[in-house]
Amino acid sequence: MRLRNITGSRERIAASQYVVHEEQNCRGKWQEIFGNKHPVHIEIGMGKGKFIYTMARLHPENNYIGIEKYSSVLLRAVQKMEEEELPNLKFIRMDAEEIAKVFARGEVERIYLNFSDPWPKDRHAHRRLPSRQFLEKYDAVLSSRGQLEFKTDNRGLFDFAVEEIAPAGWLARTVTYDLHGDAQLMEGNVMTEYEEKFSAMGNPIYKYIIYREK
Repeated sequence: MRLRNITGSRERIAASQYVVHEEQNCRGKWQEIFGNKHPVHIEIGMGKGKFIYTMARLHPENNYIGIEKYSSVLLRAVQKMEEEELPNLKFIRMDAEEIAKVFARGEVERIYLNFSDPWPKDRHAHRRLPSRQFLEKYDAVLSSRGQLEFKTDNRGLFDFAVEEIAPAGWLARTVTYDLHGDAQLMEGNVMTEYEEKFSAMGNPIYKYIIYREK
């Protein structure tokens, strides 16, 4: 995907009250940042923020953090918050590689990966967000009852992700190759921009929910 740089996006993000910055030393302090003890759910690679924004609006009982490394994309989510602020939603501009630097062990209850970059070349497999390398990083911040939900329309990436579960020491709670054909899983399903687009084209949506026994 080719990203269009938006002039001034970094400055807008740096000045936004809705963005928490790595240098603010937020690790282990998210309850303090939100001002409550609600469970913390994060989306890694949130794009323009439609999914995480909708989840936060529907579930005020949880706190949500959208993670995005591209300023021009994150700016779209910030603009949405400027139009209608949600008290249980924050953003952070960072690379997923640094997740353990901003969340303490057990501080996150749920992680969402939605339509992540497939990194199709084999030599880039370690960069895929559902890879065993990243699953190890997620395990370092998830609570004992935590789980990870992954959705994609890319069959190759999903097959790879499923194959990574056991070697990484995780367990599958749900694996489906047709999310929209599963009435139970579709209850409460919030679609991303990509999900709306690809499902409208007739593409099947794949999803798994995985967890660690701790």
